[in-house]
Amino acid sequence: MSNLNNSTQLKMESYITGDTVHRPWGHYEVINVGIDNDGKEYCEKLITVNPGQILSLQSHKMRQEIWTVKQGKLEVILNGAHYRLSKGNGVKVPVEVIHCMANNINNEPCIVHERQEGVCREDDIIRYIDSYGRQTQELNYKIQANIDLYNRLRKEINE
Repeated sequence: MSNLNNSTQLKMESYITGDTVHRPWGHYEVINVGIDNDGKEYCEKLITVNPGQILSLQSHKMRQEIWTVKQGKLEVILNGAHYRLSKGNGVKVPVEVIHCMANNINNEPCIVHERQEGVCREDDIIRYIDSYGRQTQELNYKIQANIDLYNRLRKEINE
């Protein structure tokens, strides 16, 4: 194995192609990882959000994400705004922007292709609110619009 491959594996230690990781809201499968032509890491996942589930309200310090809906409909909170995306639609989540995805308008799983670009690590997640009791950061007034949207979506899911 060349030094480049060893280096790539060390940098991408958080994600391995073919891995499937289960979460309280559904699961994700890592479909591709690597280094692009500019020397930046990327990771591609297929994320399955089960009906009536919502991911954490979160941000990332070291990566951006690009989401494209492959199946179903997706509710998105992005920087204080609320969007509904259907199959073929997508959104870009810039570095440090607060975001969330949910599936509360489907009776079937929603599948999203996610491409992460930057430093790709699961420990880059900063959670502000989580419906499953996972550790969160201290809340502050700067994210109040996002908190309000998250709580509205969570209430709709529980009705």
